[in-house]
Amino acid sequence: MNFVTGYDSFKSPALTIGDLHKKAPAAFAATPFSTTSPNYRFISTAQIVSTLLDAGFEPVAALQTNSRGERSNYARHMLRFRSMSLPKKFNDVVPQIVLINSHDGTSAYQLRAGLYRTLCMNGLLARVGDFGVIHVAHRGNVIANIVEAALQLARGFVAINDVIDLMHAAMLTEPQRLRFAEQAFDIRFQRLDSKPSFAPGRLLEARREPDQGNDLWKVFNVVQENVMRGGVAFTNRRDRPSSTRGIRAIREDVRINTALWGVAMTTLTTL
Repeated sequence: MNFVTGYDSFKSPALTIGDLHKKAPAAFAATPFSTTSPNYRFISTAQIVSTLLDAGFEPVAALQTNSRGERSNYARHMLRFRSMSLPKKFNDVVPQIVLINSHDGTSAYQLRAGLYRTLCMNGLLARVGDFGVIHVAHRGNVIANIVEAALQLARGFVAINDVIDLMHAAMLTEPQRLRFAEQAFDIRFQRLDSKPSFAPGRLLEARREPDQGNDLWKVFNVVQENVMRGGVAFTNRRDRPSSTRGIRAIREDVRINTALWGVAMTTLTTL
């Protein structure tokens, strides 16, 4: 995933404004894209970052969508924040707030509950029921609404912690593990006309010894890493060695992560 750069443990230095400018320059757009509606209320993400800093949230990772031409200066971008008000760590993840926005009129502000798993340097997006994602339109008191949304997500992280404890305790049978992998395979490759020629069970292959096991939390994380980071080897239709690609686009990152968490929640409730 693109997020590897800029991630580290809770104690790692926060990104500076200069770092953010290099990683996500669209966040610092001074005007909206020329095609936005006259009703679009422009507030630069940079202003939001400044306000979140004042509220105790520190940026720790950033990226933006690759766009061509002038639109690249206004493209969709994703920033991750940590907060001193959040638990430093629970289980093997660090809680984060994820901010998504664009300045071309294609996206409202989104704030999501994020989890950063330090073991595999992999960012997860978590959602439990109605907790986990808040959309803030480009109208009204945007800055105040975003800060309140960030604080609301921070207060709700205890719910995520409880769910992770339940996932640790939930043991899956082999058919249940395979079913999880099959659903993840369909989520990852549903938009491709030609799917990779490997069995979905390959997504259950752990990349490190501590990830081996049959509890739902380990199965979820192993599958999520294999789906998001790519690198699963297989032989293509031309009988040549190939491997799956990692997820780079922000839309796909959010779509897949959200769907995988949904599969995990459904699996948990049906055990």
